[in-house]
Amino acid sequence: MPIKVGDKLPEATFMEMTADGPKPVTTAQVFGGKTVALFAVPGAYTPTCSARHLPGFVDKAGELKGKGVDEIVCTSVNDVFVMGAWGKSSGAGEAVRMLADGNGAFAKAIGLELDASGFGMGHRSQRYSMLVKDGTVAELNVEAGGEFKVSSADYLLGQI
Repeated sequence: MPIKVGDKLPEATFMEMTADGPKPVTTAQVFGGKTVALFAVPGAYTPTCSARHLPGFVDKAGELKGKGVDEIVCTSVNDVFVMGAWGKSSGAGEAVRMLADGNGAFAKAIGLELDASGFGMGHRSQRYSMLVKDGTVAELNVEAGGEFKVSSADYLLGQI
């Protein structure tokens, strides 16, 4: 069953590229005691994800932080090297933290896994955005298949 507003995020471990190489980071470390704008994409470097989803959160980072968001996090079922490279090539910089859900464990744990095998992409994450306050889902916006409407930075901004 998919996660819903009011639910606590499950324990999971992401991988993050750092100056010293890949480093594991837990949901408790990322979301504990903070307000976090989290968004997920089906795949790094894919068209909508690269042209609209990630750039929207990079562009709106100042506005989100101005409304009380401590951190903006992007996750995808890609390996840590891909997420690190995508963050660099997209100009995410300090605006958006790029966390790899390499095996899809987080996507599966929150019930937002996507079977993209028909496109040759295996199991991925659905496209969504959520506002998380101290590890609890405060807002959740899951896209219908193939759409990009409710998971945008602008949409999430309107909910804060």
